[in-house]
Amino acid sequence: MDALLVVNAGSSSLKFQVFGIVGMDLTRQIRGKVDGIGTRPRLQATAADGTQLIDQTYDAKAVRDLPAAITEARRWLLTLEGFELQAVGHRVVHGGPDYTRPVLIDATVLDHLAGYQDLAPLHQPNNLAPIRLAMEINPDVPQVACFDTAFHRGHAKHTDCYALPRSFYDEGVRRYGFHGLSYEYIAERLREVASRAAKGRVVVAHLGSGASMCGLRDGRSIESTMLHRPSTGCRWDTPGQLDPGVVLYLILQKGMKAQAVSDLLYHDAGLKGLSGLSNDMRDLLASDDPHAALSVAHFVYRCVLNGGMLAAALGGIDAFVFTAGVGENSPPIRARIVEGLAWLGAELDPAANEAGAALISTATSRVAVHVLPTDEELMIARHTLALISAPNA
Repeated sequence: MDALLVVNAGSSSLKFQVFGIVGMDLTRQIRGKVDGIGTRPRLQATAADGTQLIDQTYDAKAVRDLPAAITEARRWLLTLEGFELQAVGHRVVHGGPDYTRPVLIDATVLDHLAGYQDLAPLHQPNNLAPIRLAMEINPDVPQVACFDTAFHRGHAKHTDCYALPRSFYDEGVRRYGFHGLSYEYIAERLREVASRAAKGRVVVAHLGSGASMCGLRDGRSIESTMLHRPSTGCRWDTPGQLDPGVVLYLILQKGMKAQAVSDLLYHDAGLKGLSGLSNDMRDLLASDDPHAALSVAHFVYRCVLNGGMLAAALGGIDAFVFTAGVGENSPPIRARIVEGLAWLGAELDPAANEAGAALISTATSRVAVHVLPTDEELMIARHTLALISAPNA
């Protein structure tokens, strides 16, 4: 069977999926991941029917970094029979101002993408590591980069520029928006389950391991809460939309070096910093610590605030969509956000919400509230197949 491999590499985990190809149709064959890299490494994979294919732990020294994790995953994948690899699709967080769609990767493109590492220091180096390795090991297999920023590149210029001298915009200092692969998938999925709403004004809340929100009009991104870097927006693992005066205070008054400020913002901020406990929403909801309650209230407030901002950008709202880990699986968070958006006409059906229904608003709600699972990997696979199937590929 012809197959595609989809890779999503992070700092402490490597996720991969194998899709079978029949014509232009894709069928998911395998889901896998290596997590706990450098601490408690574990390789797991399941078949499409849920059958466990491997569950193996490693010594921390054996899989101490991402390249080692890639090596172990590749070693296992090579034991599989019946798959003919046609291409590899990679999630790349930052495409900068130049990449507005997926692209076949060559050495020139790879060098160009490496130039965006300062824009996404936690993500870009890890995204590019498996690409480099794959190009070395299998130079004849096409590698495709799919960008989290590309879906937002159609924004009007006045929405993406900062009030700085124009030269900064020209050198790439602008608002980009992220989680674009997720939003693109939701836009397509919404056309299937609620075609009328999909043509209107939709606010999507991607509340996963990172969080952001996006305003869609007729399936196109009009506005996003994430700005220049993927550390902004209604995040919980970083401080979100932080007053630049705070950064100046840390440097000028506290005497912190730039790297120390970066470490603070990327590693010690967000809900973990605010609560002193965890970035995991499940831990915070289960805790009776008042700081945990404060963190949850802060997060919900930011989501409600951003929901109102996006509704203003869209000129109103017809539908609201929750997606990603918390958005799909946390009825309490959904309930509190919808309650905060009641002034826009959103009315929650508590029973449907608790049951995890696909539609959790009442029949009389002026805003339809949906819960839709996202599938960034399938979006990457679709883009990859389309690109390698193009006549000039």
